[in-house]
Order: sequence, then C-alpha cells, then structure tokens
Amino acid sequence: MNYSRIVASNLLQIKAIKLNTQSPFTWASGIKSPIYCDNRISLSHPPARNVIKEALAEKSKEFGAFDMVAGVATAGIAHGALLADFLNMPFSYVRSEAKSHGRQNQIEGDLKPGQKILVIEDLISTGGSSIQVVEVLRQEGYEVVGVLAIFDYQLAKSVLNFAREKCKYASLCNYETLLQEALETDYISNDQLTVLKEWNADPNSWSEAFSKNLKTNWN
Repeated sequence: MNYSRIVASNLLQIKAIKLNTQSPFTWASGIKSPIYCDNRISLSHPPARNVIKEALAEKSKEFGAFDMVAGVATAGIAHGALLADFLNMPFSYVRSEAKSHGRQNQIEGDLKPGQKILVIEDLISTGGSSIQVVEVLRQEGYEVVGVLAIFDYQLAKSVLNFAREKCKYASLCNYETLLQEALETDYISNDQLTVLKEWNADPNSWSEAFSKNLKTNWN
C-alpha cells in the first residue's frame, strides 16, 4: 500500500499540518513559514495514529534488517515507541544533550555494542536534530541504518546534510505530496500553492521578503 497520500490526508484532517500564506508561522529558528507541522497531535487521534504506525512499519522495510528502534527526543519518542511495539522490537531514545544529573545519559535504553539502529523522527526540515542523533549513536559504536520520519519538508539543505553524513533517510509523506492533497481537497487555492512552492524553493529569502513587506506596510 502507498501510504503517502493517506498520511498527508490524515495530517490535514486532524490539523497536525497547518497552512497559512497570509499570516505565516514563526519557527523556533525565527524563520517565517506558511506551513507548520506538529505530528504529536496525531497521538490524540487513534485512527491517524494507527495509520502512521502501520505506515512506519511498512516503510521501515526499506532499511533492511535492524535490531532496535531509537526515537529522537522529544517528538520522535512516542512514534518510535509505537513502531517498536508494533514490530515487537527493543526501543531507545536519544536526547539532544546528556542529562546533568543521575547517570548523565544521552542515550536511554538497553543497547548492545554493534547493534543496527533505525532512527525515528517526527519531521525533517534541515535534518539537524536527526543528524545529531545519528552522530551520537555512531560515536558510541552503533550502526545507524537510517532515519525514518513522518513528514519531510523537502528542503535542499536537508538533502545536503544527509548526503554529507552518508546517512539514508526517508519519510512517510513529503511537502510535494502534501500540496497535491491540499489542492485536490480544496484546502488551498492555486494562488496559495504558488506561494507555498516559492517558500519551499528558498525559505530564508521568502521569510526575509515577507518580514520586509510587513514592516513596510506597518510604517
């Protein structure tokens, strides 16, 4: 089964993905974006959650054999645990940095030397958080078979980053598929589609231009 459009449809229906070309969202990095994705919302919707879980299980086959599933803290933990449970496999997760107390772990779980690990992320923008986890696992002697995410913004920077790290990655659905689904279901217009494509081609320039126009109009 091709889950790409099914997952995109579910994410739009439960409003895990929101599109707004007139009042763009501000990401943690400060960049303005006409799209915002929060796949954690799917955890509150069993039908969508089950679709994502089954899709992750099917897509994980593309990475070959692996011994453990590891979630990227924090958003990848729940989906990674659901996948591990579905596959009846061990689960672990990796923090962005080691704890400052207790055992000061950065990797949580009972991992064995040389294990092959599939990393689960909720979404990929630049790929920074995923690649950080890959590097941590590799430094500890584990073999990362790849990164599997629910959604991929398909930004050029992420492609370069994963290529530099020689790390395979995939997603259940991506920006292009999402726009197709949104257009065909009248979630967005053709004019909005044009804006969304312009942002995806160069997010930084689009963000700077929007902020500049906003400041000009305000003055």
